[in-house]
Amino acid sequence: MEYRWEIKSKADQVTVETLSSEINVNPTLANLLVNRDVHTFQDAKDFFRPDLDKIHSPFLMKDMDRAISRLISAIEQEEKIMVYGDYDVDGTTSVALVYGFLSKIYPHVDFYIPDRYQEGYGVSEKGVHYAAENGFKLIISLDCGIKAIEKVALATKLGVDFIVCDHHTPGEILPPAVAVLDPKRLDCDYPYKELSGCGVGFKLIQAFVEKTGHNASHLFGLLDLVAVSIAADIVPITGENRILAHYGLERLNNNPRPGLMALILAGKGQRSLQELQENRQLLQRELLQLKSDKDIEISDIVFRIGPRINASGRLEHAKASVELLISEDIHEALKMAEVVEDVNSARKNFDENITREAIEMIEQQEVVKPWKTTVLYKEDWHKGVIGIVASRCIEQFYRPTIILTESNNKATGSARSVYDFDIYEAISECSDLLEQFGGHKYAAGLTMELANVKAFQEKFEEVVSRRITDIHTKPVLEVDDELELDQVNYKFYNILKQMGPFGPGNPEPVFYANQVYAENIKVLKDKHLKFEIVQDGQALQPICIAFGFATYYEMLRSKMRFNIAFEVRENTFRNTSTLQLFVKDIKFD
Repeated sequence: MEYRWEIKSKADQVTVETLSSEINVNPTLANLLVNRDVHTFQDAKDFFRPDLDKIHSPFLMKDMDRAISRLISAIEQEEKIMVYGDYDVDGTTSVALVYGFLSKIYPHVDFYIPDRYQEGYGVSEKGVHYAAENGFKLIISLDCGIKAIEKVALATKLGVDFIVCDHHTPGEILPPAVAVLDPKRLDCDYPYKELSGCGVGFKLIQAFVEKTGHNASHLFGLLDLVAVSIAADIVPITGENRILAHYGLERLNNNPRPGLMALILAGKGQRSLQELQENRQLLQRELLQLKSDKDIEISDIVFRIGPRINASGRLEHAKASVELLISEDIHEALKMAEVVEDVNSARKNFDENITREAIEMIEQQEVVKPWKTTVLYKEDWHKGVIGIVASRCIEQFYRPTIILTESNNKATGSARSVYDFDIYEAISECSDLLEQFGGHKYAAGLTMELANVKAFQEKFEEVVSRRITDIHTKPVLEVDDELELDQVNYKFYNILKQMGPFGPGNPEPVFYANQVYAENIKVLKDKHLKFEIVQDGQALQPICIAFGFATYYEMLRSKMRFNIAFEVRENTFRNTSTLQLFVKDIKFD
């Protein structure tokens, strides 16, 4: 796929030069920092040395005092408390965090996860009735509830109070809960607005600890869950989130909870989970190796840990993921992780098979007419993976995509968008054909009558064709700065590495070099390339790894000049570490 490079503007050079001198880094690194709002020595100190003492007081959040007062009252009155969370990673980690903490100090607490297919997203009537019928007097909703006005009113009518903990944008009317904790409330002065749902749950427990005098050190043990939620929910890794993610990753790399440890071992795939259960010595060796490696990053959560936690909620019931996350015994966790791993394997099969069918349908459609959009419907596609399939289709056919399937005699689907195109607004223009829809700029969900699918497909195409421009038709690669190859050394890399954790709001730096050519080119597994690049006037010839670039072999072999975009990474093989350039794109003259 051809990328459009968007090279960031140079930061103010006086600021760059001053910062470069003050913290003793080269101008390229100083430019990266200034573009990340690091302008002074103190900014740099705060950036490179995240400090848990600098996270905000939870009582700055609107309604926090009311939430804590009601929670303490429930415990004093020995009322039953339900911790209610959604079925995705953010929801299940939120429940594991709040329920896991409260259940250690209070016996009358339980958790509830709605069924994706019977109850749908968020607070459900079934969940509210279950709480009332089973004697719960307080529900703490996590990662959901901010728009559950009718459900919260129903709970109040049935004698159940609500504390809503959410991070989504509220509507004009807030639910009639005892307390509504959401930093995105217009009347909330909390300084940081981008917490994950699990992050809001963490602030609730932080406030409870401060108010009741419980051991504050226990909070650190919750941060592995917060880091997983931050990574999987793709919230910005800036400000308070960056501090929480930093210490959460530290926890994941040094002493993760057994459930996450089991998922990390599953993600590595070097030993079967059953083998580790049966061989204690082997398990101990693997656990020691994990501690010595200390290589878990945000990307590992996104691609290895998160999808495994998500799998239960996509295909079966997310309760299994919560039980795994709160497990306190590694052998029990390995057994539960094995079940989750089986579900994740089934999810992958659904994903691959449906993606293959979808791509075949798009290719057939292209023969008849080239479209600006993709809207596909098939009644037997699995509802739990259609969002993933939409993303996969965009990887191959870069355009706004909606994948629909049949559920409860309706067509229901997931929408995904391309860079800077607002798919939610486009869907809104088709609202006359929909029963319901919701979402944001890049992702949405929708439901319609089966009879409306064809009309929706045509209207959505018309709306998008009218709105879309040339800048939306190619994926964008954001490039930070030009880098001379002689700058690629361990001093440079070690400072670069300290700029993590990387993610939205703080992406891993991408550099470019112009007018280079390749030498010593090798093809790996018929798909990938390994080569050295040469730049006139530069002594260093770094090794490049280019996944999926095998089709460029002949052009590279011809010594044709090209521009290259890359990340600087460390590769360790047989206990020897070297720096390599991870190729993002190549543009020939």
